[in-house]
Amino acid sequence: MKIYLDNCAIQRPLDSKNQLRILLEADAVLGIVELCRIQEAALVTSDILKFEIGKCQNVVRREFAMDVLQNAKVHVRLTDVIRQRAYEFESIGIKPLDGLHIASAEAAKADYFCTCDDGILAKAKSAPLSTVKILSPVELITELNL
Repeated sequence: MKIYLDNCAIQRPLDSKNQLRILLEADAVLGIVELCRIQEAALVTSDILKFEIGKCQNVVRREFAMDVLQNAKVHVRLTDVIRQRAYEFESIGIKPLDGLHIASAEAAKADYFCTCDDGILAKAKSAPLSTVKILSPVELITELNL
């Protein structure tokens, strides 16, 4: 099983735990990362994910994310096919960077795209966006019976 965590999911454990949702998602992400670390799932990374993380001004967040990606077993290079697929996502209201993430997950043939982004999650629930199942961290651990 392959799992693509977008940057907002990877960063969730470092967010302020002042809401129950954030606390639950943070714990879920840590569980998913551990699942990948012990090789019960394959973490997917991409050029676009590394680019986005590299732009992070907060050193702690950037280093945490890069440490998470050390567990990745699959790396997706940015291609024209991925760019074109991302444009298709843009045409239905997905932000350009998010479209590149989803298209990268598709290119990797990931089973799951995990995000905390409410906009992506809402669009995924209203109509199938992708061949990859798009879920929140809590939905993903529920789906995996963790």
